[in-house]
Amino acid sequence: MTALVSATTLGLVGPGGPTPADPARRSPQELRELAERAGRELEGAPALEIARWAAETFGDRFCVTSSMADAVLAHLVSRVAPGVDVVFLDTGLHFPETLRVRDEVARRLPVNVRSIRPRLTVGQQDGEYGPRLFNRSPDDCCQLRKVEPLERALSGYDAWAAGLRRDESPTRANTPVVTFDARRGRVKVNPIAAWKQADVDAYIARYDIPVNELFKRGYGSIGCWPCTRRTKAGEDPRAGRWAMFEKTECGLHL
Repeated sequence: MTALVSATTLGLVGPGGPTPADPARRSPQELRELAERAGRELEGAPALEIARWAAETFGDRFCVTSSMADAVLAHLVSRVAPGVDVVFLDTGLHFPETLRVRDEVARRLPVNVRSIRPRLTVGQQDGEYGPRLFNRSPDDCCQLRKVEPLERALSGYDAWAAGLRRDESPTRANTPVVTFDARRGRVKVNPIAAWKQADVDAYIARYDIPVNELFKRGYGSIGCWPCTRRTKAGEDPRAGRWAMFEKTECGLHL
């Protein structure tokens, strides 16, 4: 796609400017149709234009989610939507290096970082479900510390952006740039879905993007410390996540 695609081009906002229709009027069916159309029309568009479409279409009912492995997506969206909310799920089990990226993003970027915590502290979870739930039932741990907090955090939005890329793992190979998240009844935007690692590296170098120091220590993908190990040569980047289980996703992106 060579021409820049905007929300106006898609007929999703009026030609007078980027003010969307009242999001409260949009039914799940309307959001689904909007997402399906945008997914077709924006496939092949530059990442910045995909982000611009989302910002113009949803206004302050659009947010970015970030694991703080790096700040590429947050920076990208902030270029077209300064002040955008960036949702970070503070599980209580993050590496210190991850929290440092979060704090640096809050200091350096024109975004509003929202740290969302689970309803239970790690200690309270241990008391209710037994210690080290992540070792016994990682799906339940992810549900408590990631999935439920995200669903709570998204309650005020109609659309959210994630930094999923097709080259990260076989399970993400068909990631669309825009889709309808039927589970949550919201539009999900993946602006950098088509990027390769080389594209990410080039963007980081060009804009001096904050990056998690753990990548320099052999980690290919970074989550909570109990369920993340260094990756080995030849493994896909997410092979170090839940390595002792038949589990590849935390449940946020299913």
